[in-house]
Amino acid sequence: MSTEYLKKTPLNEVHRRSGGKMVDFGGWDMPVQYEAGVIAEHMATRERAGLFDVSHMGEIWVDGPDAIRFVNHLTTNDVARLVDGQAHYSALTNESGGVVDDLLVYRFAEDRLFLVVNAGTQDKDWAWIAPKAADFDVKLRHASVEYCQIAIQGPKALGILQTLTPTDLSSIKYYHFTTGTVDGVDSIISRTGYTGEDGFEVYAEASKAEQLWNKVMEAGAGVGILPCGLAARNTLRLESAMSLYGHELSDTISPLEANLGWICKLDKGDFIGREPMQKLKEEGLKRKLVGFEMTDRGIARDGFEVFIGDEKVGNVTSASPAPFLKKNIGLAFLPTEFAKTGQEITIDVRGKKLAAVVVPTPFYKREK
Repeated sequence: MSTEYLKKTPLNEVHRRSGGKMVDFGGWDMPVQYEAGVIAEHMATRERAGLFDVSHMGEIWVDGPDAIRFVNHLTTNDVARLVDGQAHYSALTNESGGVVDDLLVYRFAEDRLFLVVNAGTQDKDWAWIAPKAADFDVKLRHASVEYCQIAIQGPKALGILQTLTPTDLSSIKYYHFTTGTVDGVDSIISRTGYTGEDGFEVYAEASKAEQLWNKVMEAGAGVGILPCGLAARNTLRLESAMSLYGHELSDTISPLEANLGWICKLDKGDFIGREPMQKLKEEGLKRKLVGFEMTDRGIARDGFEVFIGDEKVGNVTSASPAPFLKKNIGLAFLPTEFAKTGQEITIDVRGKKLAAVVVPTPFYKREK
């Protein structure tokens, strides 16, 4: 299949030379896995380190005196609570209280914020965000093409990256960041990630992507770092019960339903989507995201139907074997009355109803 019309990150040729199996991921030509395979990549990240190309994510700068007020108007979390050098997870919501996208918000200064949005939604996000700036004293810059982004994740990530930077990485707290150099390249170094492991995300000039990727791989060779594709990124985030836009989040799903009430600061003042979210909270949720484990032998997949008895009650949003836990797990929305630990359900797996049970999430939580 031709990849002529797919978007490519600055690491596209590196992936191909490294044996990456390339797929169309939301219009991006991305590696789904490398020669080691998904399980090896997953386990490397849990036990040692994995390196991910996340340059397809979108970056937007928000500058101006109203930066905090503007982003607080757009998102559910309270930007005013951030200090310089801190980031948080948040949701960009529509007037109905559904999720336009989930994102990270970095505070560089009171008048300078950095938004990192999903790859497949960045054009939609920009179309949503940009017109709303007219009422605020801010300047926006869609800077996605300017940056590469790599994620070094796993218990060995700090030690590997520390060999490439004079910045004391141990001084960076979780969900904090700093600016510095990595292998001499000016970078934003953020202690964040999407795998459930400790690790760092490095943003730098796009032209430096290959240099940084190769240097991290060289630095981690002695401890068994592996390049990781989208498949491992998905199984890692699923074990950690992290939401994926288009699955656990969408324009018609409230973050409250997706167990993200902790990022919905309804008391911070008005923001887009606040009123329907407040109403939903007062009236009570009708459905809720739950985790489940298969108790029959079989693997559920995204979209499979969920039953209690003969009644269809929902659909699987994400599901997969969990390589570290060695179980078959998944996430699904269920009516609230059934969204309790121990609830027995069945899932239609290609015409066979297989048993599963609702379990607490996250499925995996690293020891600190």
